[in-house]
Amino acid sequence: MKYLHTMIRISDIDKSLDFVCNKLGLKEVERYTSEAGRYTLIFLAAPDDQGSAESERAPLVELTYNWDPEQYTGGRNFGHLAYAVDDIYAVCQRLADAGVTINRPPRDGQMAFVRSPDGISIELLQKGQALPPKEPWVSMKSTGSW
Repeated sequence: MKYLHTMIRISDIDKSLDFVCNKLGLKEVERYTSEAGRYTLIFLAAPDDQGSAESERAPLVELTYNWDPEQYTGGRNFGHLAYAVDDIYAVCQRLADAGVTINRPPRDGQMAFVRSPDGISIELLQKGQALPPKEPWVSMKSTGSW
């Protein structure tokens, strides 16, 4: 058995790609549009996974955009996506500078949560050992749900 992808439904391609590509740092590796099915699929990979994503089509995140308007609720109902990062403080700062709310700050130097424009929880985990506690993260309160 091999992990392939996680699919999440999105309501706005531009907003979603701005978040996952420009802010979070994923790379689009493939796009498929079905006129008959009235949907667009966008496959993304984390930078460290891009080679295997292109050659083996895994591991990927699949964004599904249905052309006919639908209301999606409970963006957290499937759980969350998780990514290991080299420097959790630098990633959180980059996201905050881009206007992303850090819902669960990395007070412990190891874990943080943010949410996509569609309410999908994204967990960020420090690669290896936790970083030493550092301000402003240590004093920052959690915001909203994550």
